[in-house]
Amino acid sequence: MYFTNKTIVFANGEFVKAKDATVSMFSQTLHYGNGVFEGIRAYSTPGGTKIFKAREHYQRLKDSAAKMHIRCNYSVKELIDITYEVLKRNKFSDAYIRPVLYSGINMKLVPSEESMLFIAAWKWARYLGNKLLHVTISSYERPNPNSCHVEAKVTGHYVNSILATQEAREKGFDEALQLDLNGNVAEGPGTNFFYEKDSVLYTAPLGSILAGITRATVMEIARHVGMEVREKLFTVEELLEGDSAFFTGTAAEVAGIGSVDGYQFPLPWEDSMGYILAQKYRQLIRTGDYSHSTTII
Repeated sequence: MYFTNKTIVFANGEFVKAKDATVSMFSQTLHYGNGVFEGIRAYSTPGGTKIFKAREHYQRLKDSAAKMHIRCNYSVKELIDITYEVLKRNKFSDAYIRPVLYSGINMKLVPSEESMLFIAAWKWARYLGNKLLHVTISSYERPNPNSCHVEAKVTGHYVNSILATQEAREKGFDEALQLDLNGNVAEGPGTNFFYEKDSVLYTAPLGSILAGITRATVMEIARHVGMEVREKLFTVEELLEGDSAFFTGTAAEVAGIGSVDGYQFPLPWEDSMGYILAQKYRQLIRTGDYSHSTTII
C-alpha cells in the first residue's frame, strides 16, 4: 500500500524509484532507533495541492534532529521544495508524507557523523477510521521525560507506541490511551488526547507528550470560536466523568472516542465540542480558512 513499481521517493539526495532506495544494514537508526521523522499531510485545495503546516512540521523535524545530535543538511525551505517535488512526480494531490532523517553507519553509542534524508508519500485514509473509537487505558506508560526527549519525534520512541496499540487490539479495543509516570492521562500511542466536561476542553500539558501540530491547531481553532481550553494534569477518574473525548494527529486528524474501558461518554458525538472542531479542522485543511482565522496553510 505504501509504494508501487512506479513510486518515486527522495533518498540520499536523489529522486529514485521506491524499489531502488537502499539503506545500510549497519545504520545506527536500524540498530538503535536513533532517527527522527515527521508525519505530514497534503490536501487538494481550491488553490492547488497544499502541504498542511509544512513549515511547522519541518522545523520540528530539524529541532528533533538537533536534540538527537543528528545532522540535518537541509533548510526548512529546501525540505518543503523537495516534498512538493515528490508529490508532483507521483501525481499526488491528497497524500500522507513521511520524511525520515536516519543515521549513517555506526555501531558505537555516540551519534553518527553522517545522516541521510528519505521522503516518501502515499495515499492513506484517516489512520483511526471514521467511527467512534473504543479505547482502553494501556499498561504501557509514556516514557519518563527524564529518560529521553519525549518532545522529539524519534523513531525508537515508537516501540512504546507499538506495544500499547497491540495490547489494546489484543483486548478487543480500537486504540490505547497512555498515562504518564505519575498516573495522569497523557496521550494516545500516536495521537494527542482531549476530553470535554461541562463545555470545557481539557488536554495534558507539554512535558510527557509530543507537542502535536494538529493538537496546537485544534486548540487555536477552539479558542478562536470561543471554546475554553485548559492544559492541565488529570487522572483517569476525572476522565471517566467526562462528557466526550477525541484524539488529534496528522494521520488521524480529529477522531471521536465513544468509550474508555466501557465508560460510554454521555454526550452524543454530534453535539460535542470535538465534533464542531472536527468540522472546522476539515474546513481549514481544505480551504485554508475558518471564520477569518489567522491560521495559514
